[in-house]
Amino acid sequence: MPLSVRLTAEEEERLAALAARTGRSKTFYVRQAIAAHLDELEELYWADEAVREWEASGKKSRPAGQLWDELDV
Repeated sequence: MPLSVRLTAEEEERLAALAARTGRSKTFYVRQAIAAHLDELEELYWADEAVREWEASGKKSRPAGQLWDELDV
């Protein structure tokens, strides 16, 4: 799937230099960067949504220490 990405001049220079030094394509490194960070970004946004859902539910929260005691951890 084609995708356009706007890079700063500095990012473009760094990416082009890396590609030239290693003989790999700039696309290779862009895909590597996406793969390296996509899981992290998905988890971050999932966690944000989980917090919003919890807050909207009206349920009471409690300190972690109390929860651990209840779970006998």
